[in-house]
Amino acid sequence: MATMTLRRRGHNYERDRASTGMAILAWIVGLIVIFPVFYMIITGFKTESAAVELPPKIIFKPTFENYKQVFSINFAPFFANSAIVSIVSTAIVMVLAIPCAYGLAFRKTRRWKDILSFFISTKFMPPAGIIVPLYILYTRDGDPEFLHFGLNLLGTKQGLIILYIAMNLPLAIWMLRSFFEEVPPDILDAARIDGAGIFREMIQILLPIVMPGVVATIFLSIIFAWNEFFFAFNLAPTGNSTVPMFMLRFVTSEGLFWAKLAASSTMAVLPIVLLGWIAQKQLVRGLSMGAVK
Repeated sequence: MATMTLRRRGHNYERDRASTGMAILAWIVGLIVIFPVFYMIITGFKTESAAVELPPKIIFKPTFENYKQVFSINFAPFFANSAIVSIVSTAIVMVLAIPCAYGLAFRKTRRWKDILSFFISTKFMPPAGIIVPLYILYTRDGDPEFLHFGLNLLGTKQGLIILYIAMNLPLAIWMLRSFFEEVPPDILDAARIDGAGIFREMIQILLPIVMPGVVATIFLSIIFAWNEFFFAFNLAPTGNSTVPMFMLRFVTSEGLFWAKLAASSTMAVLPIVLLGWIAQKQLVRGLSMGAVK
């Protein structure tokens, strides 16, 4: 009996030591990952001369001059443009993706696998490969003369919203479909016996169950739209530019203004960080749905 107790204690000790080692390793990896973000934040509070000092200093006298200059050169319109195109495009993506994912999960057609493959295949084309046709389509009608089919969307928020919908819709459909398939079929059978129609089944029964997955999909769609640079740079360089375009102001032929660039980058990531912090419970649950059967 004493021997079994000693073995059990030894086993518990080994398990606790392994757990402690994994926790220490996780902290080390987390600190390594978060250090660039931390350094970006503190660089925003440095002067331009202090931002390029070698070796870099962690302890210094902070200044808010960089943030004052960021707001003094009209940061707010860029922020508003990013917010509008991200929120509107994500809202339309969810309106389209939820019924599509529902149909692919519970009312499958004969070629449903081909449909899914077609959706995801639209993500294979590199943006640089479609920018010229997009530019032609977005150009104003009749300028130049051979473009009689232009949509007049160049430099508009509507043009970016359309692109971001096309960019995020395939991913949203795939994610939501996987979340819907985690719902036990018995729940839907019971709802159908009670006379629930398609709309009630999808909105009142399924969505509350998979809401963490829906939140995760919304969050990722907003991130991708908020951070997108290539299309914004080529199709909306002026007038309705977004936050990534604003940061280009600090990359000049005279060099990089590191402190101001760090301050503007901090302002750019702050809304996404706050959004993730607010929705962290749903986000973690949503991203882990389907991980364990």
